[in-house]
Amino acid sequence: MAVFNKIILTILTVLFSLLAADAIADLSSEATTQIARFSEMNLDDWKNKSFEGKTKYSIKGEDQKFYLQAESIQSASALYKKIKVNINETPYLNWSWRIDQALPKLNEKTNNGDDYAARIYVVFKTGFTPLSAKALNYVWSSDDNPDTHWPNAFTEKAIMIPLRSNQDEVHYWQHEKVNIKEDLMKYFNKAPKYIDGIAIMTDTDNSKGTASASYGDIYFTSD
Repeated sequence: MAVFNKIILTILTVLFSLLAADAIADLSSEATTQIARFSEMNLDDWKNKSFEGKTKYSIKGEDQKFYLQAESIQSASALYKKIKVNINETPYLNWSWRIDQALPKLNEKTNNGDDYAARIYVVFKTGFTPLSAKALNYVWSSDDNPDTHWPNAFTEKAIMIPLRSNQDEVHYWQHEKVNIKEDLMKYFNKAPKYIDGIAIMTDTDNSKGTASASYGDIYFTSD
């Protein structure tokens, strides 16, 4: 188990480092900062990082609308984008997502249960190196009645925040809007000017399960 924990901590360190290192600053003065334009079949500047097997990410179309679909079979890989966003100007993160195949109920606070049909990481640095990175992790929980938040099973550098659960319908789009600036203060007591990256991950490696999810456009707004 010690070796397994070391592998998982390495995964998180690599992901945080990738997102926090040399992020490209968004210099736009617009009230909206686009992060993902999946509806335009656009995957520019998104990179794939595999940790255990490979989650399949692909653009799909339905009713003349396009989105990102993720399919995971005992795998864990992420799509990530390095971008520095001023959350004093655009603190609200917006996106849509849905579950197409849910995971069975897992104890998500344990190592073996640290899998999610859908999750979005928001990464920020607390110091000058990538290793100082921490993350808010908005998840679609497999629990019917999850807690409001908890530390990741492998590291306290990531806080898990369930916005949806298995009580929500599958194949039904849900729209989210969260105040990143407020959540960073609430969960980390930090008030950075910028976040440094965003990642998407549908993963099933720990529970050896299968899940699929779909993601719509992702963007920051001023209100």
